[in-house]
Amino acid sequence: MADIIQQLEETTTWIKKQYPHTPFVGVVLGSGLGNFAGEIKVEKEIPYTDIPNFPVSTVEGHSGKLIFGELSGRKIVAMAGRFHFYEGYTPEQVTFPIRLMKYLGIQILILSNAAGGVNTAFKVGDLMLIKDHISLAIVNPLLGKNNTELGPRFPDMSEPYSKELQKKVKNIAASLQIPMQEGVYFGVTGPTFETRAEYKMIHILGGDAVGMSTVQEVIVAVHMGLPVVAISIITDLGIREEDNVITHEEVLEAAAAAEPRLSAIFKQLVAEL
Repeated sequence: MADIIQQLEETTTWIKKQYPHTPFVGVVLGSGLGNFAGEIKVEKEIPYTDIPNFPVSTVEGHSGKLIFGELSGRKIVAMAGRFHFYEGYTPEQVTFPIRLMKYLGIQILILSNAAGGVNTAFKVGDLMLIKDHISLAIVNPLLGKNNTELGPRFPDMSEPYSKELQKKVKNIAASLQIPMQEGVYFGVTGPTFETRAEYKMIHILGGDAVGMSTVQEVIVAVHMGLPVVAISIITDLGIREEDNVITHEEVLEAAAAAEPRLSAIFKQLVAEL
């Protein structure tokens, strides 16, 4: 297997031949959020299947392409579809696109995801600004020999989500009159949705929302010194009294319904960077 630095350099060189501009912002679009790409003045689209060393998205709601273009006057690269550990990819494969975007020149990483609500004050359709995460239930993507060209052996995680960017998001949401929850994202591997007992445990441990993505991406971004801001759409509720059976179709439907509000915030955020 080729060294990750070699892979990154090879893929970066290949993409630069397709799109020579340097993106300032990288965006990862979660389940059901692919329509945000419609806000971008697209200059180049590259299917994941064409990109050297790239995994291929296998999950419904993730279209599987890199989109290059302009949004709010900024050059941007967006991942329409991300990769998950539960698909059978290694943590290195899951996070390869984040490292690649850094190699392409991004200075800010914006993440979105669909998440299950654990905080009893949340309702389906809420937006939650992620202020911190709990990574105990995921496989850390930095396990193994550290490559100092990418980052330090022991990255500091005291501020995985940029407080400055969080403040910008809160101000933007207020100005647009879009309600915004805040909370801690609890990362799990999936692909099963959580049991009732697991939801209760997550709640006790301090999680406000739970999901199967994002955390590995954030760890790698922090490792490389990349500022991150992330928003979850609460697409289902884990703790409630009535019987609840969660389906992926319902998650996609709830995400799509909330997407216009999320898109408005992201669009304004990029304009203010």
